[in-house]
Formats: sequence, structure tokens, C-alpha cells
Amino acid sequence: MATSTVRDDPPLSEMHWRSLRYFNLYRFVLAALLFLAATGTSLQPAIFAAVPSRWHVLLSGGYLLLTAVSVMSLHRLRRHFNLQLSIQILLDILVLTTLMYADGTLRSDFGWLLLVSLAGAGLVGEGRLVLFYAAMATLAVLLSESYFALGNDFESAHFLQAGLLSLGFFATAISGRLLARRILANEELARQRGVALRNQMLVSQRVIEEMQDGVLVVSRDAVVRQHNPRAEFLLGLRGMTTDTLADYSPALAADFVAWQAGGAAEPEPFPAAASGLTLRARFVPTESAGNDVLVFLEDMGRVQQRAQQLKLAALGRLTANIAHEIRNPLSAISHAGELLMEERRGATEDRLLTIVRDNTQRLDRIVRDVLELGRRDRAHRETIDLAALLPQFREEFAVKEAVPADVVTLDVDGGASICFDRSHLHQVLWNLLGNALRHSRRQAGSITVRARAGAGGRVQLFVVDDGDGVPAGLREQVFEPFFTTHSRGTGLGLYIARELCEANGARLELADNAPGGHFRIIGGANCDIH
Repeated sequence: MATSTVRDDPPLSEMHWRSLRYFNLYRFVLAALLFLAATGTSLQPAIFAAVPSRWHVLLSGGYLLLTAVSVMSLHRLRRHFNLQLSIQILLDILVLTTLMYADGTLRSDFGWLLLVSLAGAGLVGEGRLVLFYAAMATLAVLLSESYFALGNDFESAHFLQAGLLSLGFFATAISGRLLARRILANEELARQRGVALRNQMLVSQRVIEEMQDGVLVVSRDAVVRQHNPRAEFLLGLRGMTTDTLADYSPALAADFVAWQAGGAAEPEPFPAAASGLTLRARFVPTESAGNDVLVFLEDMGRVQQRAQQLKLAALGRLTANIAHEIRNPLSAISHAGELLMEERRGATEDRLLTIVRDNTQRLDRIVRDVLELGRRDRAHRETIDLAALLPQFREEFAVKEAVPADVVTLDVDGGASICFDRSHLHQVLWNLLGNALRHSRRQAGSITVRARAGAGGRVQLFVVDDGDGVPAGLREQVFEPFFTTHSRGTGLGLYIARELCEANGARLELADNAPGGHFRIIGGANCDIH
């Protein structure tokens, strides 16, 4: 078993080395007291049966020196844990057993000190080494007792006392080891639970930070304890250091007070003045020690956008399935109407055929616009020179719409370009100019298209008409699908234009009337080529 003390130990926790350091501090204090007693202090009568000799001083002094070396070495040497502990315990057994029989009789006082050393070894040591220490202490006591019995009269009481003390050695060592195992098991369980709790906290924190909804943790007295970055964005709280809910949002604080009084857990949406967004709050109580409340904030614009996307996705699937069935009858009706218009007929027939032709064209345009929604992800962007593209587009638009070319005025900065899919840009401009033409006076210069190169590699493209402009009550609806104020419109032109702009990394906005409708495209001037 002694060979197990010299092999390299597996990596041990900091608790093992800390426990060994405390155990050595105890040994150092004990050695210091023994040395003081051996040099003739007031502790002498209580510890030594006879007057301490020079031999007692040398033994206790050497013991003090070795324990001091052990204490200092632990601050630098963190290897061979079992070897260090074994040497220290064997030294204690040797010194204390020698002191027990220093005057030729068994001294129980030092036996108790040896029990303390074995108990400490049981708490600090590992595995079967604890039994090895108890066995070595037993052998030392029994051999010393046998040696003195050979030179003096045999007394069975002394052997009985030595045997009982040896049983105490094993009992103390085993009890200490069992207690140490339980402590280590509890420490490992606590460590695992601490790691699991820390991982859970990190995951929860990450989830909260990445949530698309804003989250606030609010106490019952309306003090904000914590919030995620999304809540800062939704409420416009960049750089705020306040911690009261009323400072975050007075409307939200009022809803919180109303909910505590028995109001709805999901009150009506409220505007956030700092961010300009319309938010919906939801209050959820928790079972925390302070009965904190979770406040979830949701952007209503994002909710409406998701609803529109779901609506258009369903419409797109339906249209894709029936487009062939719709267009074929429309083609047949249109062709039949054209044949009838070639025959001789009266005014009534002409009027009816005109109605048929106009409505078949309108239906065909609706189907074509809806099918265009499914092509927003097919973007092949390139750098387009606006100074070269816009004049060609104006001529094509004027011919198609049968209007004079000077109805559209161009004002383009030299070198202005935009990163866009060419077919998508053509569709966007056609929808914007078609909308401007419907609301303009159709005179020379009624529509103005301006292109301006901005800072940071951005370009702005403006489409302005001289109509009555967009009424204030309709500004939030102009980009909604199927919303139109024109009897012959489909309500998809502006929505498709915005979707295609987003597919190309650009943004389509409705600016202030100037004095008529004023739309602005903001996009990148050049494409990043990898």
C-alpha cells in the first residue's frame, strides 16, 4: 500500500489543497505549543509527566521546524498530494508516539492528539490511505508498548489501553473518511448545480436578448429591475439611466397601474413617443420572491406586417394554382371581343364590348400584379447608371401610357448609380410613375424624377407629382396591399414597389407632399462584389 503514496496523483480540486493547508496550520500550532512546553513554560505540568529534558526540546523543535517547512511548501508545491500527506502523518505518528512513551508509560493526552491527526487525515486524504495511516499508528503504539513490556513488568491494563486506543485510531480514520466522502459528494453536487444554473442563466439571458419582443422585469411598485435591448429600441430608451416605469413610458405605467387594480392583462396598444412605434403590452405575474412582473412589448407594425405576409402568402398560393385557369378564359373573352368589334354593330354593342375589353384587361392586370409578388426573392443586383437608364425609361413610359414625353422631367446627378435588379427597378419605377400619372395634371413637368448621390455610398431617387398629395388620414395605408383610391386600380402597385425595394436592400418611403405625392427610394450606390 505504501507504493500508492509515491505515484503522481490525478488532478485535484482547490478544496483538497486548501484542506491540506489548514491541516498543516493546525500541525504547526500544535508543534509550537509542544516546543513552548518543552522549554519550560506554564504548559509544562499539564503536558509532560516528567520534567522536559534536552531531548524533549530537540524533538519538539525539530517537529516545529518540519511543520513550518510543510506549511511554506504548500504555497509553491502543488504536486504529489498523497505523498506529502503521508509523510506528514507518518511524522505525526512518530513524534506523538515517542512523546507518549517518553517517560516509559503510556500518556493518553498524546493519544488524543494522535486521534486528532488521524481524523484530519481522514477528512483530507483519499481512499485506502486513511486505513494505512490508522494501521501505522496502531503498529507504532503496540510495538512501543511491547518494547516497554519486555524491559519492565508486564501489565495487561497497559495493553488493553493501547488496544482501545488503536481501535479509536481506526474508528476515527474511517469516520473522518466517510464524512469527507459525503462532503466531497455534496461539493460536487453543488458544483454541478452551480454550473447548470449558470448555463441556464446564460441561455436565458441570451434568449431574452435575442427576443423580437421587448421584455421588462418590473417590481410591484413600478420599478424596472431589468430590460433587454429590444425593449430599449421599442421604447426609444438609448442611454436612459432611470429605473421607474413612468420614466420609461407614462402610457405603459398607466396600463400597469390599471392592471394591478384588476384591469386587462393585454390593454389596448399605446404609442411610444420616443420611438414613434405603436406597441402592445402584456403583463405576466411571476412567483419570484418579490412578486416581480414580466412586461412583454410587441411592435404592432411588425404584427400587422406578419399578418399581411400571411395573407399574401395564402393569396399567392391560391393565385399560382388558378392563374392558368383564369388567364385562359380571359384570353378567350378578350379575343372574342376583338372579333366582335371588327363586325358592323350599333352604339349599344360598342359600349358593351368596350366594357368587356376594359374589364378583361383589368382582370389580367390584377393577376399579373399578384403573380409579381412571388418574384421578390429573385433579385440579381447590379450597379445601374441612372443617368443612362432614366431617359430610356421615360421614353418607354410615355409611349406605353400615350402621354407627351415632357410630362416627366428628369433631374439626375452625373455619375449617380444604384445597386438594384434591373427588372425590379423597372417595375418599381413603372408603379411609382403610373401612380404619379393618375394623380397628376398630365401637363408638362407634372412628374419630376430626381436622383441624388448621398453620403456613405447611398443614393436617393425621388418621384414627385403636382397632384393634390396624399391626405394625412391615408398616409399609413398607401403601402397596404389592395388599398386604392382609384376605381380602376388594383391596390398592389405601391406594395409591390416597396417589397421589391426591400428585396434589393433599398427602402421606399412616403415623404411630405411637395406639393403632390412624394416618394423616395434610398439604396446603395454600388454593389459589393465578392
